[in-house]
Amino acid sequence: MKGDRVEIVVDAGDTTRTYEVVASRAGRRVETAVRRGVVEVSEVTRTGAVVRTARFMANRVLALVEQPIPREESSEKAGQSGRPFRDVPET
Repeated sequence: MKGDRVEIVVDAGDTTRTYEVVASRAGRRVETAVRRGVVEVSEVTRTGAVVRTARFMANRVLALVEQPIPREESSEKAGQSGRPFRDVPET
């Protein structure tokens, strides 16, 4: 659903980097898969078509946090907005 997101924390040698994959439009969802040593996080449409995919080496992934948006009444959804895949700056 729009607003669902997954945060991925990756070991980048001497530091860590955080990435987010967000379901950016209504009807899209975020799916995760671990295959052959690769963590794959994809934004998928209702029909199953992949819109964007982020891939990371599994031995470099420190954390994978799925954050589903709370399901609310349709009248309360007016103010929500999602962002596409982006790099989150360190703080």
